[in-house]
This record gives sequence, C-alpha cells and structure tokens, in this order.
Amino acid sequence: MTATTTTTTTAAPDRCPAPSPTGPPAAPPDRRGAAWLVAVILLALAAFALADIVQGTAHVGAADVWKALTGQGTTTDTSVVLASRLPRMAAGILVGAALGMSGSALQAISRNVLASPDTLAVNAGAYLALGLVTVTGVAVPFLAGSAAAFAGGLAASALVLALSGLGSGTVRLVLAGSALAMGFGSVTDALILLFPNRTEGLYQWGQGGIAQNGFADVRQMAPVVLAGLVGLCLIARRVDALALGDDAARGLGVPVRGTRIVVVILTSLLAAAAVSLAGPIGYVGLCAPALVRPLSTRLRAFARSRNRVPMSGLVGAALVLGSDVLLRAAVGADLGVAVPTGTVTSLVGAVFLIVIAVRAREAGETAEAERLRIPGRMTFLATVAVLACLLVGVLIAALLLGDTPLLLGDVTHWIAGTAPRSISFMLDTRAPRVLAAFLAGTALALSGTLVQAVTSNPLAEPGILGVSGGGAVGAVVLTTSVSMATTWSLAGAALIGSGVAAALVFGLCAQGGFRSNRLVLVGTGVSAASTALIGLILVLADPFNATKALTWLSGSTYGRAFPDALPVGITLAVVTILAVAHRRELDLIALHEDQARLFGLRLGHARLGFLAASVLLTATAVAAAGTIGFVGLVAPHTARSLVGRRHARVVPVAMLLGGVLVTTADLVGRTVIVPQEIGAGLVTAVIGTPYFVYLLVRTARR
Repeated sequence: MTATTTTTTTAAPDRCPAPSPTGPPAAPPDRRGAAWLVAVILLALAAFALADIVQGTAHVGAADVWKALTGQGTTTDTSVVLASRLPRMAAGILVGAALGMSGSALQAISRNVLASPDTLAVNAGAYLALGLVTVTGVAVPFLAGSAAAFAGGLAASALVLALSGLGSGTVRLVLAGSALAMGFGSVTDALILLFPNRTEGLYQWGQGGIAQNGFADVRQMAPVVLAGLVGLCLIARRVDALALGDDAARGLGVPVRGTRIVVVILTSLLAAAAVSLAGPIGYVGLCAPALVRPLSTRLRAFARSRNRVPMSGLVGAALVLGSDVLLRAAVGADLGVAVPTGTVTSLVGAVFLIVIAVRAREAGETAEAERLRIPGRMTFLATVAVLACLLVGVLIAALLLGDTPLLLGDVTHWIAGTAPRSISFMLDTRAPRVLAAFLAGTALALSGTLVQAVTSNPLAEPGILGVSGGGAVGAVVLTTSVSMATTWSLAGAALIGSGVAAALVFGLCAQGGFRSNRLVLVGTGVSAASTALIGLILVLADPFNATKALTWLSGSTYGRAFPDALPVGITLAVVTILAVAHRRELDLIALHEDQARLFGLRLGHARLGFLAASVLLTATAVAAAGTIGFVGLVAPHTARSLVGRRHARVVPVAMLLGGVLVTTADLVGRTVIVPQEIGAGLVTAVIGTPYFVYLLVRTARR
C-alpha cells in the first residue's frame, strides 16, 4: 500500500505538496515566479498610471489630483482630472490591453511571431472604414462608428491571412499586410485631401492618441474589450492545440478552420475597439507578445494561451501608458500634447520588427518567382514600338487635358512661341508637371529593375525596402523647416534620407546575403519607421507646411517647374547609360553567385555600384514627384513577362512602362474630379496594391 502511494505521488508532479503542520502548502516554483512577474507588471502599470494622471498642460500636481479625487479640490482642478486625465489614463490601459491581447492571439493561431493588428492591416482597414464614415458627413453614434471599424478590420485581416497561407509564411504575411495597409492608407489620404472640411483633424487622429474628453467613449468600449478577453480565454485550449500543428489539432478533435475564424473575429473586435477609442496605435500588438514570449520558455504558466493572452494585455497597457509618460517627460507637457502616443509606439515597434526580422529563421534564399519564355527579337521590337506609341499618346493627352482642355494646335503654337498668353500660362504650368511625372516614373522603374537584379527577388522595390520612405523623411524635414527650399537642396535632403535607409537595410542584411528574405522584412521595418517619423514631423510642423508636405507626399506634381525635373533628368540619363553599358553584369549578378564568380564578376563592387545608382534614382524621383509606390515593382516584373530576363531588353521596356504608368496616374489624378486633384502616388497605390497581391499569390503558388 505504501509503495502504491509513493508511485502515485511521483507520477503527479503538478499536484500541490501535502500540507505541513506549520502552515498552508507552498506554491510550486513555476506558479510563484508567474505570480511575482504579474505583480511586477501590475506595479509598473500602476506607476505609469499615477505618473500619467499628474502630467498635463494644466498646473494640477499630485496634491491637486488627490484633492480632486477626494472631493476637496477646486472646480477647475476637478474638471481637469475627471474629464481629461483619468479618461486618458483609462483609455491608455484599455487600448494597450486590447492590442496586446489581439496580437498574442493572432500570433498563436498563425504560428507567426510577426502577426499583429498592424502587419495584418487590421488597423489600416479600421481606419479606412472610419474615414469613409466621416466623409459622408452623417453624424453617427460612437458605437456605430466602432461597428464600421470592426467590419473594416475584419475584412482586412481575413484577406491578409488568406493571402499569406493563414499566416504560415513570414515574408508573405508581412508583404501582404504592408501592401494592403499601403493601399488602404492611400485611399484614406485621398479622402483627407478631397474632403478637407469633413475630415478636419482625421490625419492627426490617425497617428494615434489616447486623449479623451470624458469617460463616455471609454465606458462604451470597456465591455467590448472585456467580451474579447472572455472569448479568447474560452477558446484558449483550442488555440493551444493549433500550436501543435493543424493535423495534430484535428486529431484532438479541434475544428481548425472554425477556431481560426472565431479568433480572427475576436481579435478584429479588440483592434476595432482600440482604433475607435484612440486611432491606430502602432505596433503594440507586435511588441507586447514579443516581450511575453520568452517567458513561456521559463515559466510554464505562460505557455498556455489563457495566461499568455491576458499577460500580453497587461504588457500592452504598460507599453501605451509608458510611452505616453516618457514622451511627456522627455519633450514637456505642451509639446507632448501635440505628439501622438501612436507615433512613439510605431517607432518602437518598427525597431522591434527590424530586430525580429534580423533574427528570423525564415531567411533562406528567395526562389525565382516565375519561369518565363524567351521571346524573339521581333517580339521585343514590337513591344518597344507599342509602348513608345502609348507613351507619346499619354504625354500628349496629359498636355491637352486638365481643368481647361486644350487643342493640339495650342501645343504647337506654344512650342513655336506664338500662343496667346492664357494658353502659354496653362502650358507653362502643365508641361513641367507632365515632365516631372514622366521622369519620376522612368527613374523608379529603372531603380526597381536594378534592385530586383541585385537581390534576385521579384518582390523587392525601393518602396518596400524603405529607400523611398527614407528619401521622403529627408525631403519632408527640409520642406517643413525651410519655407523656400531649392530644387537641388530638396534632392540633396532626399538623397541623404534614402542613403541612410539603404545603408541600414543592406547593412543589416549583408551577412545573410542580399537574396535572403530577411532583406524584405528589414526593409518593411525601415519603411514603417519612416512613416512614423513623417507623421511626427507633420504633426509638429506649421499647419500650412504640413498641408503642403502632405500634398507632396501623395505624389502630386502640383507647382512643379522645369528646374524641379533637372536633378532626376540628369541622374536618369547617367544611370541609363551605365545600366546599358553594364547590361551583361546585370544579367550575371541576377544569376546564382557561384555562376557570377565563375565569369570573373566582382560581386561586392558590382552590387554596391548598382545599389548606389538605385538610391540616386529613388532620391531624385522622390524630390521631383513625392512618394510614388509600386512602380519599381510593377514595371520590371511586367517587362520580364513581356521580353524575358535579358537586361538589354528589360531596362528599356521597364522604363517605358514606368513612364506610362506614372504619367497616366498623374493625368487621372488631375482630371477625374476637376477642379480637385488626387496625387499620382495615391493612384499608383490603388492600382499597384491589387497587382502586388496577384504577384504575391502567384509567387506563393510557384
């Protein structure tokens, strides 16, 4: 009997030890460690909450806050504390908890450490839905707006998960989410520019801020967040089973597809609640689970979703409140009010994304996306002829069409110098815009061709790799700080920004090789950091300069003169000559490294030269026409599908395609809703996003 008892006790290590005669049973070490950790996080959260309450522009210190809470304060102090500071603190906790739990659950069902409301475009979808509600001009209740945000976020997350194989591919997940977020963001920016009166303040709100006016919105969202938490806890065992693999989960009787659908709905609900309450607070859903994840290997309690998800919520709340407190402490209360909390979390999250990407296991070489036929010489010549005719037609249409249509004879008289003053004035303002759009599109197409050759990655392009974003940061800094920036100074600022971004991306990925998937992931992180920095600059800038910069960022050529196209024109001419002269080196560098070395190519010098040329092209194109996305992706890929892989053919065809695409986008943006305009960058993003999604699906199938 004694032996049986001993065996049973040994086989059940999770049972509590027998009670001692001197006191209650001691908790197992794992549980004690988990309890201590939770206590530490709660203490940190409480400290951040207290600090957040006493910070603000009004002179209401800790003693005044205490008097207001105990009913002994003045009417003014009580109003500040109860109507502003306490709701802000509560919103920070609620938003951080919602995003942290959402990110943790998404990573669990996708088994992907980069899954979050940001990388799944949930925040972008919810933001777009609220923007669409705003431009209608109809005053809707807060809960109705939240329902619209939920629908937008749910649709976005479902689409990204479907495109990425339910999140199983790290690169595919990030690329699909980033592409859709860019497309959704472009549509939202277009709405802000087209309906400035109805969307006043929407851009600042879109940067993410936890400031509140009373407890009304917090009270309405608190039950939603609580319902999401309860739902995730109830389904936690099924989520844990998915961690074993789909087949193992099915063997345990878990409905895999149904579980994923329920979790996506619940996480979208949490993210929509956060967006409705505070706008898109970036990357909290990525950082909080990343901080909790190492605990699961040390403390078994956090290996279970029912414990890990709430813990991620606590860490997320601490991140949001901590960011708000540290921001105000660093820059002061007055400036801290202007800087959104979401900008700080986005910068921190972008760094997290880069670190995770550098350490990611999925860093193997990218496979070729397609096996294309090799067309004959006549096919190449016919393609060039058709594209050249198309380009000439688009250029003529761009000169003739606008707020006031012109005739071809007007252009002829303008060239001869005999046109009336009114015609000359219109063409003097319209022709530089057409030239800037054409040269920028051609430069971006050539830049994308060079990048894809160096990386052998058909999904790489200057925008996705963060080079365009870095150039935009440099140009925006100059635009918002100098009232009359010259053409060459703008190109120089963009070049500095693009150079820093390129050095960071390619420097971090040099060890793993430029063909590694890590390159795309790090580039996405740098691009996210650039977007956050631009948002910070625009929020702090003068309203006039901010509006001017926002219009320029949309890819608008408004106000361009002929000198503005000079830097990109000179750079394009020089790089084109070099690319044609070194077309054989481009063919070799796109091959396997061993084959390239066999032909005597010095890969290091060749790659550095081509990448430097790509950075120059991107920077000057950004300076001439703002940020225009997807051209460097669409044009080279389409060129290869038309004329094969030889760069002697790809380079001219891609340049023609880029010129046609951006010139057409600029024409559409100037004429579709006259007298208002849409930037060419927004048009190309709307066009390029579906094409990118198609290319991503095609690449995954192959």
